[in-house]
Amino acid sequence: MKFYGLNLDMIHGSVITCLRPLCIATPRQSARPAALSSKFCPIKLQAFLHQQRTFNIRLGKLMASQDIAQLTEALAKTHVGEELSYRGQGLKLDDKQSVEGIAREIEQCKYLKALRLEGNTIGVEAARVIAKALESKKELQRCHWSDMFTGRLRSEIPPALKSLGNALMTSGTRLTELDLSDNAFGPDGVKGIEVLLKSPACHTLQELRLNNCGMGIGGGIILASALAECYKQSSVAGSPLKLKVFIAGRNRLENDGAIALAHSFQMIGSLEEVHMPQNGINHPGITALATAMQHSLNLRVLNLNDNTFTKRGAVAMAQALRHLRNVQVINFGDCLVRSEGAIAISAALREGLPILKELNLSFGEISEAAALVVATAVQDKAGLQKLDLNGNCLGEDGCEALKEFWESVNRADVLGSLSDDEGELDEEEEDDEDTEEDDEEQNCVNGTKENSDGSPAKVTLCSPGLLSFLHSPTSEKLLNLGAKRTQLIEQQLDFSDATKIAEVFLQITSVYKEEAEVKQVVFETVDTLLRKAFSSPHFQSYIFVSSLMVNLGLLKGEEKMKNVCVLPGHLIVLEHCVGQDYFPVDLVDVLEIFLTRNGKVLESCSSARDALKTALEKRITA
Repeated sequence: MKFYGLNLDMIHGSVITCLRPLCIATPRQSARPAALSSKFCPIKLQAFLHQQRTFNIRLGKLMASQDIAQLTEALAKTHVGEELSYRGQGLKLDDKQSVEGIAREIEQCKYLKALRLEGNTIGVEAARVIAKALESKKELQRCHWSDMFTGRLRSEIPPALKSLGNALMTSGTRLTELDLSDNAFGPDGVKGIEVLLKSPACHTLQELRLNNCGMGIGGGIILASALAECYKQSSVAGSPLKLKVFIAGRNRLENDGAIALAHSFQMIGSLEEVHMPQNGINHPGITALATAMQHSLNLRVLNLNDNTFTKRGAVAMAQALRHLRNVQVINFGDCLVRSEGAIAISAALREGLPILKELNLSFGEISEAAALVVATAVQDKAGLQKLDLNGNCLGEDGCEALKEFWESVNRADVLGSLSDDEGELDEEEEDDEDTEEDDEEQNCVNGTKENSDGSPAKVTLCSPGLLSFLHSPTSEKLLNLGAKRTQLIEQQLDFSDATKIAEVFLQITSVYKEEAEVKQVVFETVDTLLRKAFSSPHFQSYIFVSSLMVNLGLLKGEEKMKNVCVLPGHLIVLEHCVGQDYFPVDLVDVLEIFLTRNGKVLESCSSARDALKTALEKRITA
């Protein structure tokens, strides 16, 4: 029976009862029961409900106002169509008697596609009764079952989940959404849904929400294994799992849990939203997740708020973002990204992410200059709606500079509040890294890093002459390397290691002299070295420039190390390099920002510093 396209077989009997007065019998069907032989008058139900007035019925009766109220109330209580909801009713469902009404309504809803049980508390016996009612619900697709074990013993939750899961598998349903958030079931709770997640019932799963479940490392590993198995089995069946939304914040997953999940994510490769805030994940876990995200090319939202990136995690994540074109929301707030990490992420922002809408890098110990680099990187993104840099280390002048920057491009509304700024970063503040201060020694003459045995760090050497030069650079040693000096140096360098390239650059430039031969050799050597580096597809140019600035004292780095004693030659050669066609203009912008903001640290080389600043400004405006 239908009323304006509405299948009344899907509607509770009480509604049919109050709709029946709207029906008229046709002459050919008058002898048949009204519920089967009727059709509805051409009166719009929407107008009937909204205007609540009487209508002329072809039987010559007027619908009484009390019938309208009855109809409205019945429809409100009835789950018309596809969803049954008991959301937020605070029901305490302990046994069969307490839940039999809900079970009956589930059974009577023929085309049930969504069941909302959140905001109630369900015991083991009650879960079995609900499960029995679900065994025939093959059309069920969405289970909104968050916050439904409040006050229950943790030991009660796994058997309840198993009962419900077994019912879903028995029914033959194919889920698209499963939400079990805010159920503090721990690793044992994950075991309660493990079989379900591996089963055909979840081969079609698109959204999995497990926020604030206390899974821990063990639960994360079990979950990752179940998702991997689900993907494998669904692939064998010819329709691979295409999970789109994964939410698992506040679960204490830590590195091991995150790494396990990352392996599954990489395998699945269909994620569009990932929310994993507050999980105690450090750079190894962040790096694993970054690698995995590169395989989800449709990723739109990435929320890793309140984990710990540091430079290494931020660099890995920046590399991942280069592969992604559809990201709209990035939340790396309270992730200790720091200035070096922010610069690395800025490179990815400048090169890609064309439809970015929101970027959160708040509370990350980011300096004023690094924040301006971020702002410069995103200023041309037309869709950008919000940039959150609150709680960083900008200082009063830095906050004003950032506001003035956005006002100058007529987009002041993009910048979020800076009310919780931490003030300028204390250069003497101890880093959180475990690196001991004496792990790396500095040769204050030329900035050469040395290992404990006195050999140069991070450079594999085979030429005695090159070994001698890098251990203690002099112009004479550089000249004595002969015409093949550049080839000798190149052979010993990994051009994917931007930090190493920066160190060698500083060693070569430290021997600069105005003598024609030395000047020419130094220029030719660094030109060849940097031209090859910047043309290498794996060279991380922003890591190069941030390493350079850390060594020159323009930027505070994570590693505990003494700054290079800056020589005029460092800046004179850099002035030469920024004017060459191989030197990227975006790096010129970064250097200009830091030199303008922090140039006072180069006061001992003020003449060379000012010349470099002029060269940078000239290249920018060229």
